[in-house]
Amino acid sequence: MINRWLFTHIDNSPLIVFRIIFGLLIALEAIGAIFTGWIKRTLVAPDFTFNFIGFDFLQPLPGNGMYYYYAIMGIFGLLVMIGYRYKLSMSAYTLMWAGVYFMQKSSYNNHYYLLLLLCCIMICLPAADYYSLDTKQHPDKKKLSMPRWCLLLIIGQMWIVYTYGSVAKWYPDWLDFTVPKNLMAAKAHYPIIGKVLQNHWAHVSIAYTGILYDLLIIPLLLWRRTRWLAFGASIFFHLFNSIVFQVGIFPYLSLAFSLFFFPREVINRRFLKEKPFYTKNELIIPKFSTIIIPVFFIYLLVQIALPLRHWIIPGDVLWTEEGHRMSWRMMLRSRAGITNFYIKEKDKDERVFINKSDYLSNKQIRTVSTKPDAMWQFAQRLKKEYHQQGKEIEVYIDSKVSINGKKRRLFIDPEVDIANVPWNYFSTNPWIIKYPKKTKENSLPHQ
Repeated sequence: MINRWLFTHIDNSPLIVFRIIFGLLIALEAIGAIFTGWIKRTLVAPDFTFNFIGFDFLQPLPGNGMYYYYAIMGIFGLLVMIGYRYKLSMSAYTLMWAGVYFMQKSSYNNHYYLLLLLCCIMICLPAADYYSLDTKQHPDKKKLSMPRWCLLLIIGQMWIVYTYGSVAKWYPDWLDFTVPKNLMAAKAHYPIIGKVLQNHWAHVSIAYTGILYDLLIIPLLLWRRTRWLAFGASIFFHLFNSIVFQVGIFPYLSLAFSLFFFPREVINRRFLKEKPFYTKNELIIPKFSTIIIPVFFIYLLVQIALPLRHWIIPGDVLWTEEGHRMSWRMMLRSRAGITNFYIKEKDKDERVFINKSDYLSNKQIRTVSTKPDAMWQFAQRLKKEYHQQGKEIEVYIDSKVSINGKKRRLFIDPEVDIANVPWNYFSTNPWIIKYPKKTKENSLPHQ
């Protein structure tokens, strides 16, 4: 039963068209980072980057190295689009994207994580089996079909992303429109729509559209009777996000996923007219099916479990940030903080104030002012620099953080030497102060 469900072959037209769009978009993502100044702001200008903890060896290339790095990524994206040495090109882009993803988190975005997952998935899919330079050079490799698991994997991944994106919004600050109001306040300067977005009805619309769209879009696209309505809603939703939030390629990538929901014969007829439509529905069980099946289900189970990890970590994830990344908690809150660092040499009593601007870019200062892992990493960097000068120091932090514009609260235990405590990867870090979930003043610990 499982074999028939996963390995029955279906027409591969949606995957072929998606590969072309995907390759173009990832090329634009890389090239756009050069011309928008993102590389300069994030990777070139700072003296160092806040990498994912454990990836300290990943630091930007010197000089103009990162510009060349991204240009090469763009070329690999174009090679994916035209299907030239597809597996190699897709693998190379994935490896390079993983490098910059784990290299920096001052610009962390759930979309970057999603792109990393999709790149890994695309390596495994037979996306260049038709209408590619590979099949033009080797016509014997041309195929009209793909196993059904290819379709199920992509739909399953996106269903997980959207569902968690909706569920994460089920909390008071979103439901009372505080978060949409704060988000739109930053867009007041936009021409034409800026003033419109400040209206209460706009905040209400954004709040409930965000919840309902993410929760229902996959089921509505799967159901034939609502598919075109859902597709129209997707166009509006993603173009709105593109215009208002300026999130790069991702609205268009999300629209491209609609290819997998429409009848395959329609995709074939509209985009690949010269391609014969596959109708045999053959069951072709590969030699390594005993490996493919467990890997398929384990991957999806990990994707389901990973966003739930914050429930077993003490404290509210909105406050502690522990378990926030890689959990599809998208545009859920705004954080602001006033955070000061003090060093104390071990043979002295005086604590000396550290001017963060001497070490960090403005963007990094905003990160280190509210994110506990960045605070810990900055403390480690200070410790390392002073150690090289022959000094052993302690680092103390005075940090007060506000969530969604609420009252600031003490965030880090000011009596803990952050430079000399370990980072807990799989549990909470006790020097992050937690608060009861309900207080007389408000209903959330982070407020």
